[in-house]
Amino acid sequence: MPYTLLRMTPEDAPLTVDWMVRQYGFQRPEVERWVGDLHFNWPLSVKALDQEGHVVGLLNMSDYRIEEETPLIAVEQPDLLARMNALRYTAVFSFIVAPEYRGSRLNYDMILSTMPELKAHYDFVFVPVLHRLKTHQYWQRWGAREFYRDADCVYYQLPLR
Repeated sequence: MPYTLLRMTPEDAPLTVDWMVRQYGFQRPEVERWVGDLHFNWPLSVKALDQEGHVVGLLNMSDYRIEEETPLIAVEQPDLLARMNALRYTAVFSFIVAPEYRGSRLNYDMILSTMPELKAHYDFVFVPVLHRLKTHQYWQRWGAREFYRDADCVYYQLPLR
């Protein structure tokens, strides 16, 4: 199953919204607000296209701060938040692979395509994962370590150094 990886641009915002609504079941107005407000790092975001030009994967990166994702950390763990915010990081906002490409190298290739820039400019990647998703072990295999959890998510730090 060949595919092509391309970097995303702000013009891909509607594509991101559509995929998140379809794949995660979020409400469209909520996702549109997130996409508009959460400081997408478009140059590090990746889309995968199959041979016919259909999108088969999205890796959306964002420069939003940890406390924007989970404000409770500022109350419960202010020292931890201060230490993490003293470092340079970007976040995985959304990572979706079409069902027919799951189990292939696509997700691996998407992340690896960004790794040179990530390692050059960031200390870690912030990865929030909803409790109900199955990707916790996936991120742990990449070396991500849990640093906080709340009622909605487990928050991982993927060290780059």
